[in-house]
Amino acid sequence: MVDSYKSIKEIKQYAEENNVPIMQEEGIDFIITFIIKHQIKSILEIGTAIGYSAIMMALANPDIKITTIEKDEKRYLEALKNVKKLELENRITLIFNEAENVILEGEFDMLLIDAAKAQNKRFFELFEHNVKVGGFILTDNMFFHGLVEKEESEITSRNVLGIVRKIKQYATFLEKNPSFETNIYRAGDGIAVSKKIEDS
Repeated sequence: MVDSYKSIKEIKQYAEENNVPIMQEEGIDFIITFIIKHQIKSILEIGTAIGYSAIMMALANPDIKITTIEKDEKRYLEALKNVKKLELENRITLIFNEAENVILEGEFDMLLIDAAKAQNKRFFELFEHNVKVGGFILTDNMFFHGLVEKEESEITSRNVLGIVRKIKQYATFLEKNPSFETNIYRAGDGIAVSKKIEDS
């Protein structure tokens, strides 16, 4: 019998020690509650990192199947190890590739975008056709450590300002997208929930 609690603790510890960004506790709790409430069974995730969120989502329901994409080899190999440790290989499929090079057949109940913040819109447009009508696209880090709500003049780093502007543009894109209804929740670092209401 796998000790899930112990294994997850070890994954979180590895993330902290190796500077790997993983989803905040409040954010993952929100997503797990969401998955259970909406009876989500199939998930596509962009940005595996070391597998923490995929594992947490898989543990929410034994019927859930997840496909997750990671471009960083070190993180992908660590994720493989973690998925195996928790004996979830038959429910979590890991793909090592740049997301834009991945072409997937079929539809998912949910897409989770948790990768390079400046690429959110691109990932959304690449994979929205893989989300069934009535399904959802969830995007993490919509507040980007609270910086999105700050005055731009308060942000000293040009690089950070660039990311903040991209996230703001993405929020506007979601708001104006006629095929989706979007709400942004104050869970974790801000999570956008976009429900697909028609084929785009």
